[in-house]
Amino acid sequence: MTELRLTDMQAGQTGKVTRVHGGHGFRRRLEALGMRPGMKVTKVSGQIMRGPIVVKIGNTQIAIGFGMAYRVFVEV
Repeated sequence: MTELRLTDMQAGQTGKVTRVHGGHGFRRRLEALGMRPGMKVTKVSGQIMRGPIVVKIGNTQIAIGFGMAYRVFVEV
């Protein structure tokens, strides 16, 4: 298994969130969206030049900014 940043995943790739770099507020914001360590995520799409990243968690799709996605690590 390889650990990547969410921004480095390819579209269609699935992985498990291993860690989130950020403060308490940042982690709470991601948890409110359903993304926390141990959750399976699938990257749906991402823009080439630092645009929003769309991920699927369960049956829900969410879009997060590039800066937030850069701080989320996933085991592929």
